[in-house]
Amino acid sequence: MNISRSTYLYNRARNVIPSGVNSPVRAFKSVGGTPLFIKKASGSILTDEDDNEYIDLIASWGPMILGHANPKIAEAINNKVEYSTSFGAPTEIEIAIAELITKMAPNIDKIRMVNSGTEACMSAIRLARGYTGRDKFIKFDGCYHGHSDSFLIKAGSGASTFGVPNSPGVTKGTANDTLTARYNDLEDVARLLEENKGEVAAIILEPVCGNMGCVLPKEGFLEGIRELCDKYELLLIFDEVMTGFRLAQGGAQEYFGINADLVTYGKVIGGGMPVGAFGGREEIMNYLSPDGPVYQAGTLSGNPIAMIAGYTMLKELYQNPQIYEGLAEKTTYLAEGLERVFSESIYDYRINHIGSMINVFFVDVDVVDFDTASQNNSELFGKFFHAMLNRGVYLPPSPYESYFLANSLSYEQLDHIINATIESLARMKFD
Repeated sequence: MNISRSTYLYNRARNVIPSGVNSPVRAFKSVGGTPLFIKKASGSILTDEDDNEYIDLIASWGPMILGHANPKIAEAINNKVEYSTSFGAPTEIEIAIAELITKMAPNIDKIRMVNSGTEACMSAIRLARGYTGRDKFIKFDGCYHGHSDSFLIKAGSGASTFGVPNSPGVTKGTANDTLTARYNDLEDVARLLEENKGEVAAIILEPVCGNMGCVLPKEGFLEGIRELCDKYELLLIFDEVMTGFRLAQGGAQEYFGINADLVTYGKVIGGGMPVGAFGGREEIMNYLSPDGPVYQAGTLSGNPIAMIAGYTMLKELYQNPQIYEGLAEKTTYLAEGLERVFSESIYDYRINHIGSMINVFFVDVDVVDFDTASQNNSELFGKFFHAMLNRGVYLPPSPYESYFLANSLSYEQLDHIINATIESLARMKFD
């Protein structure tokens, strides 16, 4: 019997790669079936190893704001790679992208490059601890900050309290310094701060969540967190791995008008290349080695290929701010179309969207935190995912991931997504 090339490659991969993938969500465990192996992409169209084409609503989990294989970015990479792929020494392009980021993002005086969002968040927490001289920090259920030990913590049953490890290999000692709170619940945060007065170095959060689906901050929530940080003299860290330079030129800080003390970035600033960064006020960033006492290093940090890709993309966004208006209009168009379709269906649903991030939840409650996001009907989502995939639309293969729109999406493609949703929901009634 003939099998698809994706199936063949997945079976082959499982012999040499744990679960056959190098990042868990790619394994399709949440939706069932065999993951697609992608051969190429252009604009907002993915092509798999069997030459099937799909409209892409993942955008490589966020960074492809301009679409895949953008000609300017591709040309910049090709020109730079002729000079070598890495030096392990400073380059001018590192300065150029740092200068551009500090122009675009408010309240960032200095920035240091790393290799991933995980490294950025891990380093920001270490810096906050070193700067304040305190050990504990607060994170929120459902906010993902990478796979560093300190972040793989979930709340205990009942009221949020000291964390417990959410993965084997994370020690209880590490968990004891991680406090977990409910997203959009200021009272919960205030309680934790009062119970741990003088011990908390920082609060870290996604200003817009993308890792429990797209979950927006309630009115006044971010402002309240800023006030609590000021009151208890600790640092506010915005994890903008997803929102940075996607919600606005200056990310969530600009969009919501809230200044963070430290901001972390990820793949968005690399134009799709592996990269991360963290930045903030000068007096905090100067605590980093070699001038300061807080150690952080990375051989490939500031890699010239990643830097030129990121610089080229950010420069395009900086010079063409109307891109953000266009992205928001396309997202609203899609949200309104999906709303019409789902409102005439038999399914409970909620649609959250902001900027160029959007999500459909199969729930009958407003999704405002991890508890409500967890009510998402995973079985229905799995059916919806495969029905859409069969109609040429590639959604994130998890009910707990935001969709990301690219500027390359056309209104014709958006109409295809809406029409595919009509057909998919009709098909699901018989599956």
